[in-house]
Amino acid sequence: MTSDLRVAILGAGYIASWHADAIKAAPGARLVAVCDPARDAAEALAASHGVAAFADLDQMIAAGICDVVHILTPPNLHRDLAVECLNAGLHVLVEKPVALSVAEIDEMEAAATAAGRQLGACHNFLGLPGYERLKRAVRAGDLGLVSSAQINWSLPLVPLRSGPYGLWMLRETRNLLLELGPHPFSFAVDLFGPLEVEHVSLGQWITLPGGEQRPQSWRILARAGKVDVTIALSLVETFDDRSVSLRGSSGMARLDYAADALVLTRDNTADLVLNPLVKELSRAGAHLREGARNALRQAASLNQKSPYGLSFRATIAAFYDGIRAARPDPRFAPASARAVMRGVEDALVRLPALPPVPARPVGTPRPRVMVIGGTGFIGRNLTRRLVQRGHDVRVLSRGRNGPFPDIADHVETLAVSMRDEDGLAQAMQGMDCVFNLAKSTDKSWQAALENDVATTERIGRAAIRAGVGRLVHTGTIASYDMSDPARTITEATGFGAMDSRNIYARSKAEGERRLIAMQAQGLRLAIARPGIVLGDGGPLQHWGIGRWHGAGAVRLWGNGRNILPFVLADDVSDGLIAMMERDEAIGESFNLIGEPMFSGRDYFDAIHRRTGARLKVSGSNLTALWAVDAVKQGLKRHALRRKGTAPASLADWKSRGHLSPFDNAKPKRLLGWAPEADRDAFWRRAIDEAHLFW
Repeated sequence: MTSDLRVAILGAGYIASWHADAIKAAPGARLVAVCDPARDAAEALAASHGVAAFADLDQMIAAGICDVVHILTPPNLHRDLAVECLNAGLHVLVEKPVALSVAEIDEMEAAATAAGRQLGACHNFLGLPGYERLKRAVRAGDLGLVSSAQINWSLPLVPLRSGPYGLWMLRETRNLLLELGPHPFSFAVDLFGPLEVEHVSLGQWITLPGGEQRPQSWRILARAGKVDVTIALSLVETFDDRSVSLRGSSGMARLDYAADALVLTRDNTADLVLNPLVKELSRAGAHLREGARNALRQAASLNQKSPYGLSFRATIAAFYDGIRAARPDPRFAPASARAVMRGVEDALVRLPALPPVPARPVGTPRPRVMVIGGTGFIGRNLTRRLVQRGHDVRVLSRGRNGPFPDIADHVETLAVSMRDEDGLAQAMQGMDCVFNLAKSTDKSWQAALENDVATTERIGRAAIRAGVGRLVHTGTIASYDMSDPARTITEATGFGAMDSRNIYARSKAEGERRLIAMQAQGLRLAIARPGIVLGDGGPLQHWGIGRWHGAGAVRLWGNGRNILPFVLADDVSDGLIAMMERDEAIGESFNLIGEPMFSGRDYFDAIHRRTGARLKVSGSNLTALWAVDAVKQGLKRHALRRKGTAPASLADWKSRGHLSPFDNAKPKRLLGWAPEADRDAFWRRAIDEAHLFW
């Protein structure tokens, strides 16, 4: 083994970037590889860190390039992958849940023991500095004898309302607790020992596409010795409250583990009249201290030491220290993982009766229409709209589980890599029309060229090879310069120079340009550019409207009083289908923008009137935001030596405010498109029927 631990990541999903950053910050460790069966995902993450990419675990093991593997795959794969890596002589750190049962953890630990290697559980919040201080306070008796603990995980789980619905944790009710439960359970176990679960209740049910129901509220009552433990999970659009509250004989403590802020409240010996004042001043001082500490830490590190990032850094560093010392950190050792999983298992045994699973249709789809990106918000709506119109649909996605079980006799889900041009061409064989709604979210222009623009080109070439009747490509209105209130935008409006635009706007414009050039090679193309899309299945926290600070506060792009290009998802789908059916659409582009009726402030006023929820809404100075961003990007380039962080132009920032009005006459004239024009009907479909909060 080299002096540095050589570390590989297995699984290139969302959490992988947090692990990668923590590995790079860990002393004596080097990130050397990323492995994921989805080669495009592995290559994208590997390229951003300058390491090797693999699509096959056996090949990575055979290459002999790593000493440690972080397993970040869906939980149902953890046991088998961990055992394989351990048997190959590698140390293994596994994301939570470590496994699906205590028995699986036992198998993994047996493999680690036989191989003489360490198995670690990534219960990352146990590594927070604030939690370490809480533990010391409890051990020192600062709270007296602790009698009760309330552990909350109150955080919106957006996929429950707007997808993607194919995630492992949404497939069964029990998976929600397996996925989220380890966070609160690990706190309880680490503080007080094994849990004895007494009661579980579920509530605030939501119906997923296809008819299955999932609970968004969990209440779990348990004991750990003499300590009463209440664990509460709330997954609706709620105020973020991820906290551990302990009540003792001489004090209370509350750890906000999302913010790494610890506040202790204790009795004092002041005069009876002054006692309440002293108590509140003490509490206020603690809040001020915690807030200032975190603000200074994040400012000094250029936001590299956020609480979430710190939790991973501390956990991963502790696991590596355990490897070097041949003595695992008890917080992340198999015994801790087993105790956490035993508590979760006991809770699952006590689940109340669950709603029945709806009957599924029987039949084999015969699709002649394909939707790439059909599991996203617009893609789901389009797929269902197509089926309503009598079409069978082939949906391309990364996985084989799509949100269409109730129409499975009309929808076929196919997993094809967006980097596999041959696979794309084969999937397109026999298709009269292919809708491309795929997009990527990239942090550098080079990554966007590889992940977004190159994918768009592959789809275009595959459509030509397969002889597809028509490719309907979805771009974005964000590619327009919308900074001038005096200019009305139509399809004839050019995008202008794109070099100083944000990466998403620039990459979508470049993708369009390359597809248009392919028309000379026989590509039958139509381009759609939807506006700000609202409707059932769409998120409350829509970033086209403003910058969100939790579910209850939004800072609008600009003053929020100009008319925004809102459009209903149903209307977008109708426009896309018209582009498939009308010959007039070939070779044309269409801005699918609803009737000009509402501003951003109108939208949030309507939410208040129709739901009773008042959000904190404020405007912003786009010039000031541009200036701040320019400074931040400059610091990233020079202090952190990051590439691809050039600031966007002032016009780009003003474009976020959608200051320029749109003219939607063209799709209405050529496609017969009729977006919703009734104000009350628009709000009914955009708010009342959209399940914005639960």
